[in-house]
Formats: sequence, structure tokens, C-alpha cells
Amino acid sequence: MNTRTFFLILLSMLGLLLYMEWQKEQFDPAERASDTEFVSESEAPTSSTATTGGEETNTRPDDLPDLPSIQASSDNTPATNEPTMVASRRISVSTDVLTVDIDANGGTLVDLRLKDYPVSVSEPNTPFTLLIEQLPQLYVAQAGLISSTGDAPNHTTRWQSEAEVYELQPGENDLEVPLYWSNDGVEVVATWVFHRGDYRVELIIEVINNGLTEWRGARYVQLQRTEPDYSDAGPAFTNPERFSYNGAAVFQPGQGFQKFGYDDIRSKAFSADFEGGWAAMVQHYFLAAWIPPADEMQRYSTRFVDSDRLPRYVVSATSPQVTIPSGQSHVFEAQLYAGPKIQNRLKEIAPSLELTVDYRWFRVISQPLFWVLDKIHGVINNWGWSIVALTLLIKLIFFKLTEAQFRSMGKMRKLQPRIQQLKERYGDDRQKFGQAMMEIYKKEKVNPLGGCLPVLVQIPIFISLYWVLLESVELRQTAFLWVPDLSRPDPYFILPVLNGIFMIVTQRLMPTAGMDPIQAKIMMWLPVVFAFMFALFPAGLVLYWATNAGVSLAQQWVILKRIEKEG
Repeated sequence: MNTRTFFLILLSMLGLLLYMEWQKEQFDPAERASDTEFVSESEAPTSSTATTGGEETNTRPDDLPDLPSIQASSDNTPATNEPTMVASRRISVSTDVLTVDIDANGGTLVDLRLKDYPVSVSEPNTPFTLLIEQLPQLYVAQAGLISSTGDAPNHTTRWQSEAEVYELQPGENDLEVPLYWSNDGVEVVATWVFHRGDYRVELIIEVINNGLTEWRGARYVQLQRTEPDYSDAGPAFTNPERFSYNGAAVFQPGQGFQKFGYDDIRSKAFSADFEGGWAAMVQHYFLAAWIPPADEMQRYSTRFVDSDRLPRYVVSATSPQVTIPSGQSHVFEAQLYAGPKIQNRLKEIAPSLELTVDYRWFRVISQPLFWVLDKIHGVINNWGWSIVALTLLIKLIFFKLTEAQFRSMGKMRKLQPRIQQLKERYGDDRQKFGQAMMEIYKKEKVNPLGGCLPVLVQIPIFISLYWVLLESVELRQTAFLWVPDLSRPDPYFILPVLNGIFMIVTQRLMPTAGMDPIQAKIMMWLPVVFAFMFALFPAGLVLYWATNAGVSLAQQWVILKRIEKEG
């Protein structure tokens, strides 16, 4: 009976590992820019306006979205060459939680670092970089205008600014960074608005038409990046970056959360018009998402920019065209969230943005588990002890099932002498031995499968909690006792060894009669196998499983003692 129990656990673990390896293969890049390959500035996607005889002339870049109109002009024909880059000028922005570099060539967010999220525990003073322009690992947030009636600034245009350094001062809650562009009487002011304690950035683009004719055009926002390179990351189950979802995502009301992996974008472009959505690039623990006004129709699309030296992937949202008569103005708005996937905060920013914390098929269980874990943390204020408390709560909920399991084990244990006599009587005749053993079970009203139900119930909970502990940035670099980071393996292997010890002691209390020598050897080595596997798993997960094993062992010992006293 308990042999089946452990085999069920083992099979679930092996299935999970196989699934992770399969996911790793799905996300292996088909085409990469070599780490050692130099990409010249003239090929960079953030390149600015072409220069001809000292005059700036906008050349349409090949990563610019089309106007969402059937009346698109010939200006929408993609350029055959990328524009030539002029000297870049960086605008530095600093808040209490962000440091950002804006490239004046395009007004693009090219570097964004998260002050409260170090790269690793060993590098506490090095903030994690989310957006980056360092080739070949390009990842930038871009915005601009497309016009069917005249010139318009896009993400390759040279913008002007009043200063090169902006810093949020004590006592201030907002920091505005305005960028300016003008041509032929059309003035554009693009203002980035940063907020204290927030990873949400507002973009307000005001178009002022002082020209002699009307201006017609649209606003676009987009995220552009190259495919991440995990070729040196090692096995999938030792590096969550290998199988945690990494790619584009679009939320469409009525259609839900839609993921577009790099292979999907390469094979077929996506395009749809709807209100109330958002577009994002998602990775482990962090995301960047453009969120247009919820009541405004947008064209959401994905594109693959097939450059030989630097292939890129783009997800964008483009507003409808508007007509601005001479002497009038219009304001385009959008929000950018670039930061950690803090679920409670994501819910407040946009509908279903918390779905970027990708629990896969197990969301129906993982989401409630995280909710309970988060509530417990609100009381205990320690994620490690919150995991322990959640484990005790789960054990309490399934106490009756566990009690039935151990009572079944206790009855079978009392029958061990009789089972051993049957084994000696029938020798190698497994069929007769099995029939006689089942007759005894039937006579004594013992269900040999009675201990499997609690395990079958716990397996989906175990896998769901695995995704909770894997995907929740709240646990990233969180210390617990001797463990410096619950999202990484236990560096001293104490938890895997402790779990193995609990398994060995549990085996000593299990009935073993009727088990053939091969099964006995497998059971003997199971604790060792599990210890090695858990040595590679996040410490938070092993903390849950070791706590579960320890509490189960205590329950088992107490219940077996009661059964012995009952005679």
C-alpha cells in the first residue's frame, strides 16, 4: 500500500522534471546573435534620424507599426535600410525605486534598474537591470507618433530636453521629464511622469498644431527585445529562467491572457483591435507592460524584425488616427509598468495584469494558495514561517484523510506476522499469495488502497505550491534561518537531508510484508533519490515538503500508538 504511495510521489516528481525539461526545449532560441559578435551602431534598432548634408530627415524604421487605418498612405512602406545613427545623448532619471536612462535619440527608455531588487544576495548593491540597450541582449520601451499627413516624431527621432539629469527630491511625489520636438509648425511635448514608490510610469504626448494645415496621425507604444540567451544556464530545474515563461503577452477582454512565444512571433504576426487591454513582455519575476486608456480602441500587434545581425521581437499598441485642425491640440496617454510582478499591485494597475505571474495549468489551485500564504505573511511577516504555517494549515484541512491513511497503515502493520506466514507458505507462487493476502484484508476490513487518497490529493497541491514558490517575486532573496534566499536551493543541503531523514523514519513505521526484494531496494533508496532532487529545488518548496514530512511522521507515530493501545 505505502509502496504505491511513494511511487505516486516519485512519478509526480519525475513527471514535473520531464515537463520542465520539455519547457526548456520549447524556449531554446532557434536563432541568436553571438555573444562575441559586434553589432555596429548603424544596425541598432534605437538608431535616430538620418543625416543628409547636416539636415535631419526622418527615415521610416522597419520596426515602426503601421497606421491602424485602411487609408494608410504610401509613407507606411517599410524602409529597406535602418536609419543611420547620430550621436546619442542620455537623460538620467532617478526616483526612490528606479534609475532610468532615456535616450534623446528616440525618447526611448534604454536602461531601467530596480533599486530594491539586487542582482543576487551576493551582490546587494547591484540593482537588477530590466530594460537594457547593451547589445546583443536588447530590451527597450519605445513610443512615438505616426502621421499620414506630414512629419511626426517616432522612436528614431532626435528629441530635446531642458536638462540631462532629473531626480525625485525629498517631499516630492511626482517627477516630470518633458521632451520636445517641432517641425513645420507642429510641436510635440512627450512627458514621462515618474511616481514615488511606484514602478508605473505615465507617458503624456501633446501634439500642438500651429501649422497651416490639419495634422492627422496616431500614437504607438511598444516593447522591443532580442531573444534571451540561456545556453549556459545549465539544466532547467536548477535555473527557473529556463522554463518560466519568457515572451510577449497580450490581454484581450473576452479572449483572456494570450501568450506569444518567440517562435509564435517568428511564424505568424498577431493583430487585433479592442478596448481595455494591455501588451507586455514577460519574464521570470519581472515584466514590462504598456497599458493604454481602457476606454480607447487600440490595435495590438506583434512583429518579428528579421535583421541578420540583430533579430528582434516587438509587441505594440497603436491608437486610432486623430485629426488635429490648425491651431488646436490633442493629448495621447498611456502607462508603462516596468518592475517586479507584485501580484497585489498588478491587480490595481490593470485588469488581469496579475496573470503575468504564470502558474500555467495550476492557477486554479496556485492562486488561492498564494492568497492564503500572503494573508499569513501579513500576520507573521516572515515568508519562511508563513510557508511552515501554510503547511500546518493544509495538514489540518486534510487531517481526517491523513488519519484514515495511518489507521489503514496501523491495521496492516498488525497483520504483518500473518502476511509473513503466508509468504513463507506459498513461496514463489505470487498469485496464490496475493489471493490469500486479499482474503485476510477483506476479513479484517482493511483497504490496501486506503492510504493513497491523501497522497493523490496532495500531489496537485504540491505541484501548485511549487509554481507559487517559483513564480512569486515576493519570495525572491527572502532569508529564513540559515537559508539566504528561499527562491534558490538550500546552500547547506540541511532541508533536503532533513526531509530524507523523515522519509527513512517513516519507512520504518510502514508495513513491508508482501514486498519483493526489488521493491524493498527501491524503497530503501527513495530517501536518497529525493534528497538529491530536493537539493536542486527552491529552498521554500523543500521547506514545505520537509515540514509536511515531519508533521506526517508525528501524526503517524501518535496514531499507530493509539491503535496498539486499542488492541
